[in-house]
This record gives sequence, C-alpha cells and structure tokens, in this order.
Amino acid sequence: MKNVADIVAQKSKGRRITVLTAYDYPIASFLDEAGIDIILVGDSLANVVLGLKSTTEVGMKEMLYHTGAVARAAKNSFVVADMPFEAYQLEGRLAVGNAQQLMEAGAKAVKIEWFEDCADVASAIVRAGIPVMGHVGLTPQTAQDMKVKAKDAPSARAVIDQALALEESGCFSVVLECIPQEVAEVITRQLKVPTIGIGAGPHCDGQVLVVHDLLGLFSRYQPKFSKKYADLGPRILEAVRTYKKEVTEGVFPDDAHSFHLPPDEIKKLRSLIE
Repeated sequence: MKNVADIVAQKSKGRRITVLTAYDYPIASFLDEAGIDIILVGDSLANVVLGLKSTTEVGMKEMLYHTGAVARAAKNSFVVADMPFEAYQLEGRLAVGNAQQLMEAGAKAVKIEWFEDCADVASAIVRAGIPVMGHVGLTPQTAQDMKVKAKDAPSARAVIDQALALEESGCFSVVLECIPQEVAEVITRQLKVPTIGIGAGPHCDGQVLVVHDLLGLFSRYQPKFSKKYADLGPRILEAVRTYKKEVTEGVFPDDAHSFHLPPDEIKKLRSLIE
C-alpha cells in the first residue's frame, strides 16, 4: 500500500499524482483496482451522496462511517479522509482527537481546509503523528461563494503564503482549489511537497475530481473545472425503467432467475400439504 513517502516522492520523480473521491466500498474498489494513487473520502459526500446543500452539514459520524467503507476496499491506494467542519474549525483543541478517530476508522491521513488557525491545527495534528493534507484557495466549508479565488495579485499572494504556511506546518501535500493556473504554478514551484489541483490548471503535481462528476452521477450542477469521463446517469435510469417494465409485465423473474425443488421433493411436499 502507498504511504506518505511514496506520494511525496512522486513530485521529485515528475510523476503526476491521481486523486479521486470515494464514499463507499464498491466505488473505492474500482479506484483501487485502477491504480488511483489517493482515494479521498471527501466531505463532498454531503452533496453527492446525502443530498445536502453544504459540506458543513456532514459531521464526524458520517465521515467515520464512510471512511471505514472506503478503507476496507483500498489495498494499494492511499486513503485520505476529510476532517469535517465541526471536527477542527469550531474547537481546535478537538482536532487531534478527531483526526485520530478517522485514522482508527482506516484513513492513512486527514485533510483540513484553510481557516484562521489552520497552520496551528495542522502542526498539532502532525505532531501527534498523523499525516495532514492541506487545502487552500476555494475552501467550501467556509466559502461565502463558490467562485474562483486569488484573482488579483494581493489575494494571490495571500493564497501562496497560506500554502507555504501549511508546508511549514508539516503538511505532506496541499490541495489548490479554484485558483488561476498561474498562481497554482507559482505555488507548485515554491513548495517542496506535492500540490493537488482541482480547478487550478495543469501545472500542479496532481489532480483530484469528485468521482460522481467524473462518472456523470450527479446532475444538480457540473463545475467548470470538472470533466465528465462517462455519463452513467442516463444508463442507470434506463436500466431501472427496464426493470420496472419487466416486473410489471411479469417478464422478470423468469425460469433462469428462479430456483427449483427436485422432482422427488416436490412429490413429498405435495403429500404433506394435500
């Protein structure tokens, strides 16, 4: 199974890092078999799995449950679990204990989004022996809107400084979300640890997407930065409609999908009920 050293080494080797989200055993199994480097148990499960409006509506209970499911599927991929908003931003003193719980559930590292005390919280978690992935740019847990960040020089400088602070705090990688590619390129050059982009252009050391966007399983909205590699939604709808039709018409189940008693057992049963 991959470890932190393997992930960090990919930057120096010039090998791009592949990251996808997963929230359950079946999808995580596919990602692991495909050789995805990192499986992120994202708090985006609030939107794409639970139908909630905000990632802040997901707590430790949900993240622990889904982390366990994904971890059971990961034989080679490195599993990172998002720290939910309540786990570290409301009370920083709870961060280490909550991170430990996610590790006990099967994660190999945790991810935290930038906020005012982020560097200190990251340092505390790292000192406890838990690998941390940072996250700057658009931070959905605290964002007032879902627009591109760092669109001028001062705000770009601030995001660069945040990424550097997270590296100094001991983070082994930093996610860059929804920032201009020129800013992401600067950060990627300045950081010794890998950058993982999502809506941050081609110059990052790796890329992450929400797997439901990649597979066409989430129709509420499609981010500009997300690429749909398959459109499974219509195929699933077609399959379910066909099932409904066959059941209502008595086509399914047929003999091929049924079980039978042996002829002698049928005779014995008849003698018992007649």
